[in-house]
Amino acid sequence: MVDSVAPHGLHHVTAIAEDPQRNVDFYTTVLGLRLVKRTVNFDAPDTYHLYYGDASGKPSTLLTFFPWPGAPTGKQGTGLTTATAFSVPPESLGWWQQRLQSLGVDADEPVAGADEEVLRLRDPDGLVIELVASDGDTRSGWDGVAAIPFDNAIRGLFSVTMTEQLLDPTAEMLAGLLGMRHGQDTTDGSRFVMSGGAQGTAVDVRPSNVSRGVQAAGTVHHIAFRAPDGETQAKWRLELIEAGVQVTEILDRQYFTSIYFREPGGVLLEIATDQPGFTIDEPLLELGQHLKLPPWLEPNREQIQATLPSLRVPPAPQSDD
Repeated sequence: MVDSVAPHGLHHVTAIAEDPQRNVDFYTTVLGLRLVKRTVNFDAPDTYHLYYGDASGKPSTLLTFFPWPGAPTGKQGTGLTTATAFSVPPESLGWWQQRLQSLGVDADEPVAGADEEVLRLRDPDGLVIELVASDGDTRSGWDGVAAIPFDNAIRGLFSVTMTEQLLDPTAEMLAGLLGMRHGQDTTDGSRFVMSGGAQGTAVDVRPSNVSRGVQAAGTVHHIAFRAPDGETQAKWRLELIEAGVQVTEILDRQYFTSIYFREPGGVLLEIATDQPGFTIDEPLLELGQHLKLPPWLEPNREQIQATLPSLRVPPAPQSDD
């Protein structure tokens, strides 16, 4: 019986892009996130894996991408995570609306959600991003080189939205197997909340009769929840297996370890550890500046670098010393 599985928030969201340079330019320059790691997809090392987040890439602030040059455009629909929401200070939403408009970003007018005002936009691949006016978010965000005042900076992940043909099977996994609390119901669906606090802990599930989504550029590949450490992760894995869930082995992702499984509607879920984090292989001030490879891929560095397109990244922040 599952009795202790209880992720304490979102760890990261991983999506698919088409052009890596366009991806870096948008998320660092337009949205002002920090590129905290430039590495490769460990399962397909001829492809970048780019991580964006706050100053140090803390769990609950991370949006990551597999940019596959030439990838077709995906299709939103059921069985996919259809929106990734970030928290911003409530008074900054108007500033963000003006900024996005001035930069020609595809964005809607802010709308009132269940409890928050939301500004929805789409990145160059069509990935749906939401900026949520969230009061009381004490996360520091990234006060870096982008022309975004600290008072308006993105603080971190707020929530994800899963679109499903049927709500109940997914709800049973989230609340029954993953220890989430069933929160507020709306006309659009239901919110499930993890126990890690107010921010970066919500999963919205929206039932829909639209056709099944197609995963490609502009769609989410998977969402990851937080485990405090490897021992807890291993225990949760065994409990999920005992409950009949097909779960992968524990995989070494260099900056965390991971297990993967699917919820009944088809969305790929991950549970990732908070540690060791992104400074394990480069200093804090140099995060994202160099291509980093795990030890088992390092012998193939020359070959891997030859297959990857060149990438211009924002300069490292200057130390105050």
